[in-house]
Formats: sequence, structure tokens, C-alpha cells
Amino acid sequence: MAILKIARMGHPVLSEICAQVRDPAAPELRRLIADMIETMADANGAGLAAPQVHVPLRLVIFQAPASRSNDTGADEPESFDHAAPLTVLINPVIEVLDTTLEGGWEGCLSVPGLRGWVDRPRHIRYSGVDAEGRRVQRDARGFHARVVQHECDHINGVLYPQRMRDLSKLTFESEFRHWLDHSEEKRAAE
Repeated sequence: MAILKIARMGHPVLSEICAQVRDPAAPELRRLIADMIETMADANGAGLAAPQVHVPLRLVIFQAPASRSNDTGADEPESFDHAAPLTVLINPVIEVLDTTLEGGWEGCLSVPGLRGWVDRPRHIRYSGVDAEGRRVQRDARGFHARVVQHECDHINGVLYPQRMRDLSKLTFESEFRHWLDHSEEKRAAE
């Protein structure tokens, strides 16, 4: 296994619509999946998409706890959670089950040092194939739904800042705590 180099915002691979994986059982795909898992853990990420490691394929991995509610930013909302089930999803498809939007802070390994407030559908169903070629279909809400949508955006050439409706809520991680403290003060005053 190997730690792979992560593409950063501006690299052309991050703006491509990725190709379908033709053979989920291919040995080179298994190696890629193992390397992506190691890379995600090393970077303390909650997910990673193949284009983020310079491979334009419809493959995402994520480790999001099914029971975790949406995080408004008090801690690190996309931290790697070793207790959550690791999911490998090949050729994923997302179906929105509830169009109600839920906002949350997002960060991205391809957009290092920044966080932004992104509204996403709060309830989805995702499907695809796992690393063994078995069909996967799950409903997801809250943080779980957010992680899946964020990673699947990558395979469609979209980074989270493109989803933001208010760029005043894009902040450097080093300033993030100040932003949260200011927001809490404003809410308390209302």
C-alpha cells in the first residue's frame, strides 16, 4: 500500500466527470482502493474520491458514522472516524429522498486550509457496488448524507465551494474558531 498524492483545487482532474469503473474486481482497482484507504486515514479525512488521487474513475470511499447527526461546526465535521463503517462505493448513484436542505461546515482534502458552509439535501439514498462486486444500497441522513454527497460531487467534477450560496461563509481553518464564536455571540444577542 502507498500514500497517494492528493490533487488540489485547480488541478484539471478535479473538474472532470469521471468514467464508469468497468471491472470492479480488477487487481489494479483493488490496489487503488487499498491505497485510497491508507491515504484517507493518513490525511484524517472522512472520505476520498478517486479523482482526488489523480484517477478519473467513479469510485469513492468514506467512513461516516450512520448515527451521527449534522455537525454545525463545533468540532471537526469531516474527521476520520475509525469506529464508523468504511464504505467503498463503485459507480455510485444518489437519489434525493427529501429536498429539504440542511447546512453544515465542510472541508476537503483537495481544498486544504479552508472550510465553507454548504447546504445539501438532508436525506438521500445511495447505491453502487462495493469492492467485492456486491450491490450496496443505503439511506443516509445528516453527516452521513453530507459525506456521501461531497465525495460523489468529486466524481462529477464539483468541489464544495461551487455549492456554496454565501461565500462570506468561506473561512480559513485557522480563523474558523473566531467565526464560530462570532456566530454564537450574534445568536445569543438575538
